[in-house]
Amino acid sequence: MMHHASIRTADIHHAIAFYEQLGFSIQERFTTGYTLACWMEGLGGRIELIEIPQPKPAPDAFGDEHYVGYYHLSFDLTDTATDLPSWLHHLRENFAEAEKANPEQFQPLKVLLEPTEQMIGDRIWEVAFIADADGLPLEFIRLQETT
Repeated sequence: MMHHASIRTADIHHAIAFYEQLGFSIQERFTTGYTLACWMEGLGGRIELIEIPQPKPAPDAFGDEHYVGYYHLSFDLTDTATDLPSWLHHLRENFAEAEKANPEQFQPLKVLLEPTEQMIGDRIWEVAFIADADGLPLEFIRLQETT
């Protein structure tokens, strides 16, 4: 069993606020010797956020077709969302409200791929991608049907 996926962030407070909008909550706050970190749980998994002093921009894993390395985290919404378009619409509204209330902390939700259908094996999945607070791609999938 995987314990967590670790994400380096330019601003841990912005990253925490972003992931809280997705339904994550902080489980532990700690330091990694020289910087702030935390574990957050939500959507059936655990992530670790680590703030990086003097950060450099992340590579464009989604847009660069030649990028090699970890690509994205993927969250299965089959049991929690009736369909991805509605879920994404609701998420956009939540981010818009959060930005209105706290423009220093939030930006509009960046959608990298609108919900689309993808055949994987004998199943049809709804798939969508958004960018997190640092521009890292996050995938959301939902099983639609089997053939």
